[in-house]
Amino acid sequence: MWQAEVRVDLDAIRENVGRLRSGTTAELMAVVKADGYGHGMLPAARAALDGGADWLGVCTLDEALTLRRAGVTVPVLAWLLAPGLPLHEGVSAGVDLGAASLGQLDEMIEASRLAGRPARLHLKIDTGLSRGGATVADWPALLDAAAKAQADGLVEVVGVWSHFVYADSPGHPTTDRQLAVFHEGLAMVERAGLRPRWRHLANSAATLTRPDTHFDLVRPGLAIYGLSPVAGETYGLRPAMSARARVMLTKRVPAGTGISYGHAYTTQADANLAVVPLGYADGVPRHASNTGPVQLGGVRRTISGRVCMDQFVLDCGDDPVADGDVATLFGSGVDGEPTADDWAEAVGTINYEIVTRFGGTRVPRVYDGERQ
Repeated sequence: MWQAEVRVDLDAIRENVGRLRSGTTAELMAVVKADGYGHGMLPAARAALDGGADWLGVCTLDEALTLRRAGVTVPVLAWLLAPGLPLHEGVSAGVDLGAASLGQLDEMIEASRLAGRPARLHLKIDTGLSRGGATVADWPALLDAAAKAQADGLVEVVGVWSHFVYADSPGHPTTDRQLAVFHEGLAMVERAGLRPRWRHLANSAATLTRPDTHFDLVRPGLAIYGLSPVAGETYGLRPAMSARARVMLTKRVPAGTGISYGHAYTTQADANLAVVPLGYADGVPRHASNTGPVQLGGVRRTISGRVCMDQFVLDCGDDPVADGDVATLFGSGVDGEPTADDWAEAVGTINYEIVTRFGGTRVPRVYDGERQ
């Protein structure tokens, strides 16, 4: 008997990747960072590869090495690399690395010396996000230094890339401006004498809506898990994650009863209460207090009072409810249950955060569609 669980449908991930793959002539990198957006990095990675992914993308070196230790041999790119990391381990494992500054390039040159083989680099240009990536002003110097290191046999520049600001808002002019900057950056790459095999810019949103940004490789993340990056559109994607728990305790209380910490909710009439054993330690946002949607007994209800570390309460009115009944926080929505999008709207965030919150918690993840 289970108390609470997060279910992940690996077939949904396979289907989503297949759908994305069919919409482009570029290669596809399935982004499985952050423990596969809470879905489990290794199961999600294997399902994505089954679905037709050519690459895997992660943020950290540890994530990349975990994939390699698990026997994953396809190209893997890691791009969030702080100074002082043992990058030579990544080079030795054949992990591609993202570089955006002369300092990072120097560390990768040293890593290649330690590993005894050239580091495979993807140089990143900042086209407007003002986060990672070399500025346009710094780009020529980075290219010149990388070209020299490549001529010396220390690195191999295999990729050039950037990241969008507003691709999840189709038609936003920033996307066109960034694309223009990326083209300018690619022209500089050619003038520096570099011929990278992969140019990549498109995230989930651009993969779905801007084929002119696909170049040689696309990098969908959220979309492979069946969640849309564009509000109000589904693109035929199927959500892979659901979260639910069994009611721990029920009780009848009179009108005027304060519920949970601070009595932020008070019953307006005599009511049946259901205590659900999930809280912010399990991924339920505390901001879902008095707003979070939950389906119980075939009825969509709202969390009553504050979300606690380990539990929350539902006011079920006069509806019958029993210990052990299943409360569904979110799922695909096929059976009328809330979705991650509903939760995001309720608490003022994005669907990415909702699913990622439920990864790596004490709630067991159960996989459907596993293959031996």
